[in-house]
Amino acid sequence: MSAAAQDLLSPEADAPPVPLVFTDSAADKVKELVDEEGNPELKLRVFVQGGGCSGFQYGFTFDEIVNEDDTQMTKNGVTLLIDAMSLQYLAGAEIDYKDDLQGAQFVIKNPNATTTCGCGSSFSV
Repeated sequence: MSAAAQDLLSPEADAPPVPLVFTDSAADKVKELVDEEGNPELKLRVFVQGGGCSGFQYGFTFDEIVNEDDTQMTKNGVTLLIDAMSLQYLAGAEIDYKDDLQGAQFVIKNPNATTTCGCGSSFSV
């Protein structure tokens, strides 16, 4: 199985693949931040909530708790968590980390977003 295909597998063998890309750059940055905190139980939670100038906005937080409806992805020794409601908006998205002239930040490329705002953290479907 290719590395890309393995990235898309959820932890349960019978579960369908997760239609989401968690890049090496994002995973490496999460690992760096978790190591700085000194708590290996931390996982990156990505979520969608109402708000922002386009109707929905992305959020990122660290969490030690895995909820029953969470989808988990593990890459490079770190775990990404997405709740069931957010997953429907993030299906097919790419979660990346960029460090360029515009600054250093996690970036979501979401094919479901019909419009986005200039800041890149708000969208509508």
